[in-house]
Amino acid sequence: MLPLVNELIDFVIVSIALLAIGIYGLATKRNAIRMLFAIEMIVNAANLNLVAFARFIPNSQGQTLTLFSIAIAAAEVAVGLALIIVAYRMYKNIDIADFRSLKG
Repeated sequence: MLPLVNELIDFVIVSIALLAIGIYGLATKRNAIRMLFAIEMIVNAANLNLVAFARFIPNSQGQTLTLFSIAIAAAEVAVGLALIIVAYRMYKNIDIADFRSLKG
């Protein structure tokens, strides 16, 4: 039983590292594409946790939820990149500080 717990701890540690890198990227980067990548890293950290716990907990639906999360993340990236392309066409820059005039 102990080796299984050690494997789960390894997955959780990698997930925590991904989450920390993603939060750091959101907090410090001003480039829209880098921020989109940081959001994806946070989503991947959650997906890794779901799959890891689904492996070690019987009758868990973590893998099914992960597939839905991946599909939603793909749609989110498509919409995010479309917004970034529109903002680049308007401002010739993808710095988040320049997007403040999009308020309306």
